[in-house]
Amino acid sequence: HLDLSTTVETIYNPGRKRFIRDFEKPGIPVVIKGLLDEQPAGEKWTMDWFRRELGHLNISLFDNRVENHNWSHTTSPDVNMSFEEYFDIICRDEYTPLRMFAANLFKIHPPLKKDFACPEIFRNPLGFLSLMFLGGYGTKVRGHFDIDRSGVLLTQVFGQKKVTLFPPEASPFLYRIPFNMHTTVEIDDPEFDIYPGLAYISGSQVIPEPGDSLYIPPGFWHFITYLNGGMGVAHRKMNRNPLMVARGVWAILFEIPFDKVMNRFFGNKCYRYKDRTSFKRVNKAISSQKSRKISPAVKKPG
Repeated sequence: HLDLSTTVETIYNPGRKRFIRDFEKPGIPVVIKGLLDEQPAGEKWTMDWFRRELGHLNISLFDNRVENHNWSHTTSPDVNMSFEEYFDIICRDEYTPLRMFAANLFKIHPPLKKDFACPEIFRNPLGFLSLMFLGGYGTKVRGHFDIDRSGVLLTQVFGQKKVTLFPPEASPFLYRIPFNMHTTVEIDDPEFDIYPGLAYISGSQVIPEPGDSLYIPPGFWHFITYLNGGMGVAHRKMNRNPLMVARGVWAILFEIPFDKVMNRFFGNKCYRYKDRTSFKRVNKAISSQKSRKISPAVKKPG
């Protein structure tokens, strides 16, 4: 079975100095309570409030049924509808493949930023960039690490989602798609016969409650499954390592555009190449480290 035995600590607002010392610098995930309640959004933001105040807005959504999303860094949404229509969908207790991914609603509706600005403990040059994520029951976000190698403070506003985390050291065994930051692994139902590399990694799993903020350090892989209709807001913080910042810039400016061009001109041939290459890389990693497991940089109980 998949080793998810490592515990992620849950704390109340630790203050900026302790957060940086104990979690940001060592790269340790943590669940922080209380940050949302310190701002107007903690009391104001409910699903009914969003439906009433923003229901008229037109939003763009991604459809998980589109196969190309599995093999490329997709930035173009698939569906447009009103916010009210989408809320009606995610309020149902049934599966939906439609998700709002990395939507800058603070730009679409600027007053929202006053409701939930970047928390003080996470203040940084990227604090202005706050992204919203929504999904319904069973909606999944494929496993990935963030392209710019930034740290993320993901605050659950309402609803619940399951977040599975793996440290950067697990990358050689996670079947990363070439020129991409994603994997084709289905983490909720892992097939070890197909993906033997999963036996060489360990990670953790958390279910943030409404109001909880999950800190995801730079480079951490995260797999997300919505347990019901829910919304989260992600604040970002620039990587402290200049080399990692440079790698993120390289990926944004060169790797991803190259990947899009290759997908466009070579289609299925390109996808098959990526598939073969991801397996070859993991098989090589297994051969060189058959008996070693990766230890995630997260705190264990006690």
